[in-house]
Amino acid sequence: MTGSSSPGGLEMLVVPLSRSLLFEILDDLGLKVERYQWMNWPNLRTDTKLFFAASGVEPSSEHLTTQSKRRARGNIVTSGQGIPASAQDSEYRPWWCSVPGTTMSSCRWRPGTLRKVVRRNIPILTWLPKYNLDTFVSDLIAGVTVGLTVMPQGLAYATLAGLEPQYGLYSAFMGCFVYLILGSCKDITIGPTALMALMTYQQVVGRNPDFAVLLCFLSGCVQLLMSVLHLGVLVDFISIPVTVGFTSATSVIIAVSQLKGLLGLSFTSSGFVDNVKKVYQQIGETRLGDTVLGGVCIVILLLLRKLKDVKLGPKDDKPSDRQRLLMKIFWLVSTSRNALVVIVCSVLAFMFHTSEKGLPFLLTGTVRSGLPPFGLPPFSTVIGNQSYSFMDMCSELGSSIVLVPIIAVLGNVAIAKAFASGQSVNATQELLTLGLCNILGSFASSMPVTGSFSRSAVNHASGVKTPLGGLYTGVLILLALSLLTPYFYFIPKASLAAVIICAVIFMIEYEVVQPMWKSSRVGINIVFLLYPSARPAIHVERKTTHSGKEYLMVTPGNSLYFPAVDFIRTNVGRVGVKQGSSQLPVIVDCRFILGADFTAAKGIAALIDDFHKRKQPIYFYNPSPEVVSVFKGANLEEFVHIRSEEELDFILQAHVEMLQEGRPDENYSMLPALELKEITTSVANGAGHYSSQRPDTVESPTDDDYTRTPLLKSSAPRAEIRKI
Repeated sequence: MTGSSSPGGLEMLVVPLSRSLLFEILDDLGLKVERYQWMNWPNLRTDTKLFFAASGVEPSSEHLTTQSKRRARGNIVTSGQGIPASAQDSEYRPWWCSVPGTTMSSCRWRPGTLRKVVRRNIPILTWLPKYNLDTFVSDLIAGVTVGLTVMPQGLAYATLAGLEPQYGLYSAFMGCFVYLILGSCKDITIGPTALMALMTYQQVVGRNPDFAVLLCFLSGCVQLLMSVLHLGVLVDFISIPVTVGFTSATSVIIAVSQLKGLLGLSFTSSGFVDNVKKVYQQIGETRLGDTVLGGVCIVILLLLRKLKDVKLGPKDDKPSDRQRLLMKIFWLVSTSRNALVVIVCSVLAFMFHTSEKGLPFLLTGTVRSGLPPFGLPPFSTVIGNQSYSFMDMCSELGSSIVLVPIIAVLGNVAIAKAFASGQSVNATQELLTLGLCNILGSFASSMPVTGSFSRSAVNHASGVKTPLGGLYTGVLILLALSLLTPYFYFIPKASLAAVIICAVIFMIEYEVVQPMWKSSRVGINIVFLLYPSARPAIHVERKTTHSGKEYLMVTPGNSLYFPAVDFIRTNVGRVGVKQGSSQLPVIVDCRFILGADFTAAKGIAALIDDFHKRKQPIYFYNPSPEVVSVFKGANLEEFVHIRSEEELDFILQAHVEMLQEGRPDENYSMLPALELKEITTSVANGAGHYSSQRPDTVESPTDDDYTRTPLLKSSAPRAEIRKI
């Protein structure tokens, strides 16, 4: 036992203790109490002796006499929890009681405090000693049922997140094992969810799975830090309209994202509106087999969902044994509907595969077999020819490092409250548990996870008694990874899309819209006013200068403030990445950006850095003085902006010459430059004259046919370009 010299450590001791062990503890704590001194207090209780030993105060003869007399009458002389009443006087108070604001209750000896603290933070110690055969059977049935549900959902959610299907199963088992030890709600099942998959997709698209695994690890770290700081109370500040709106909007986005799988289409999209637009554009390419299969699956899933509500026999009479058995069968079929539909569709696809007719459906494809690769989460990665360090990956993940864990905790606590049966929910404990689930899950290549409402509902309806049901779910997932992955190849994508759609459409709480509109119309109107600021329209056009140089003109349609930063950075970055090896220069038209803030400046700095790593030039065309002033104030040294088409043509010509000469290398400092620059244009005697505020620009010949070369550092190549 390791002790502390502070007597406060005694508050955590559990009595009664044997006398020999008691002396060892006192020695460890640095409290040298002689045995004869201990024996001279024969009339005091053990915990009272500990009090005096800790405080270093000798009990008075009056106290010993009073204690002896009362003990003789069968009364225990203590104040509250074992501290003698006279010890409440200042001469008997230990040193920590003199701290201002300290109450007497904090000075008292509390037998069993350590046991209570341990049981509160490790709930398995509370219910495991009471575990019996009936509880085991109930947990086994519920665990297997949830396992059959999570397997098809995990495959579907991994696809939704832009990952290979096996990552859904990698994410489904670790949370089960951690939550059964530390979880406070028996019904919650931790694993992949549609919400986490959608948020992960925003970070994985155009990248590799390493970003999803690192996001899982960092989310767990943030959640663990929040639990240490006891920030679970922050969940109480999230209002019901926020929760309802977020859940409903996410459900709609998820359902729309599955339309392409339901219709057999293949495309990539950047969001809700883009998804709807591309489905409309490619509606003529719909595959009949996938559409019919997906529609039939949705109908069957909805019917099976209602099957558990079927009641047999007269309403007033109790059902017979046969009727009760049939209702249990109906309930089992209803709760296992996802697995049943996926299994039947897979068998159907296998039959078509072995026949000569060919496959009328798009299949999931090869799923990597075997257990996940266990190891540290990736702190660096390589995409193509570009390597990313840990800080680079964190920069790419951006605000999702904080947003994802908060949303995960919000959902987890909401589920816990829904199934708490009136009991209070310890949000800090849920933070701790969810943080460890994500941290340990990242060692098994998991994407971010949280509590699943649909699977928690199945768990509750299955009659789960304790969190140990998660053990059987996790074991079933590991068995599936080891033995069943070859058969996942034949799962049709349309069936997985149907499973996801039927899981999320019931999360849309449309019934709250009318009451909210009646009670707070102003708040709803503000949402419509703020949305364009958060999601400005972005127009992309491929253009050519007068001299024939191609570039991409990207035009955001609104002011640049913090709600739109990540959106603009993601979309402009995606425009640059789509160019592949061509590396066309990207020009951001700032004519409609009338204002900006500090957060926007930092977001633009990250965007410029992304382009700089790809050695792809990016410029900002004709920004307002207010925007330039904000960027200067934020010390944005990489911001390069131009004022006219002549300057644009000049810069692009210089860029082409550098590429032709093979000059770009590790010292490629022209695009983007490393210092704040501004090109100004003046007109003198009818000749275009270009100047730079940089003192290191190189003078070109004074002939009217030549100009000075701006934007180039002394280490960058110089170019002399004839005036167009």
